[in-house]
Amino acid sequence: MRTDLVSEPGDATRPNEDFAGVGLPASGQGGCVIVLDGVTPPDGGTGCLHSVPWFTARLGGALTELTVSGRDLTLPEILARAIRRTAEAHADTCDLSHPRTPQATVALARWSAVDVEYLVLSDSALLTRGPDGTVTPLLDDRLARLPRSALASAARVDARLRNKEGGFFTAAADPAVAARAVAGTLPRHEVRALIALTDGASRWTETFREGDWTALFDVVAKDGAGALVERVRELETADREERAFLGRGKTHDDATVVHVEL
Repeated sequence: MRTDLVSEPGDATRPNEDFAGVGLPASGQGGCVIVLDGVTPPDGGTGCLHSVPWFTARLGGALTELTVSGRDLTLPEILARAIRRTAEAHADTCDLSHPRTPQATVALARWSAVDVEYLVLSDSALLTRGPDGTVTPLLDDRLARLPRSALASAARVDARLRNKEGGFFTAAADPAVAARAVAGTLPRHEVRALIALTDGASRWTETFREGDWTALFDVVAKDGAGALVERVRELETADREERAFLGRGKTHDDATVVHVEL
């Protein structure tokens, strides 16, 4: 197995809110990849004493331990336990019912000699490549399917759509959200490589439309994970003034890419 991992903050003066991890069991059988994208809250508070990086580090650490050691657990069960464990770590000091309590998107994969399990929650992404070169995106597209008018302001997203029926879901403080994730299993022989990435990196395809998912996979496989992030940064900088692609969103976002050749 070979891995290539890059995680770069969108702003060098602010902490990176993404989390990335690769886990390899001591048995040497199989492994896992975890990518989280911490949700930057709008101004106005979160009801929590802790930062988003604190939350993603806690949740990512729990996911790594449980995914490697809990082979008897499904990925939704693992996500639910990790969310519960993280919530318990600050339930006594923070208002976890606040709609902007620290939260994250999730892309998670685990493989063995037999199969490849996957789980995606919100707009982080997983891509798999088969023996014939076919790239399959594994996505939770609920956020992308919302009308643009519904996303007019961060306040409306939080109040009406985030972690609500008819909206979209993120990993926050409620373990029940794990049942909302897109999850499944693929035969191991159908997956030769995979990529997990946050939306700060998938902008190359989803925002700037430089190429489809196969083209993105080709960039990473040929030139490396860092090359994809560099290309995204160039596109973001070019669009800084015109905002033809980024709209009202921030120019640079935290960007994480993990490429695994099984």
